[in-house]
Amino acid sequence: MKRIILLSILGIILFSFLVVAQEEHDFTEAKQLIDSGISCSELTNEQLEDIGDYYMEQMHPGEAHEYMDEMMGGEGSESLKQVHINIAKRIYCNENVNGMMNGGMMGWGMMGNYYYQNPQNNNSYQNTFIGFQIFFYILIILIIIILVLVTLLLINKLKKQKRRKQ
Repeated sequence: MKRIILLSILGIILFSFLVVAQEEHDFTEAKQLIDSGISCSELTNEQLEDIGDYYMEQMHPGEAHEYMDEMMGGEGSESLKQVHINIAKRIYCNENVNGMMNGGMMGWGMMGNYYYQNPQNNNSYQNTFIGFQIFFYILIILIIIILVLVTLLLINKLKKQKRRKQ
């Protein structure tokens, strides 16, 4: 009886290792492509997808990567394939790709941020609220100054009260 239980537990453990090994992605081809430094014009979309999937795994390892894949259409979907290709083009090829999904899920321009490529070929974000940011910085500095002054006045007041009692 003990032998049967032991063999069944051993079988479950071996089976779980096979399932885990089968679920993990093999990124050796993507690593080889990246290490080779091959030109982007020579890469196929399938190779770009592998490279993008590898980069996504580096940014969001394990379950986070699987969750991101599900959010972008699920394994095997055309939208997820396009996301992986765009990640590879942006990171590996250093191309200016317009969003992960043609503008992203919320579109460009949300919260005043616009992505553009400037003439020096540096990718940048332009924030339309820069004037408001300066206003808030000045406001924060004024609040800090007022808090310091109030603190100093309270300390002086407490010192005067302490002197009167003595």
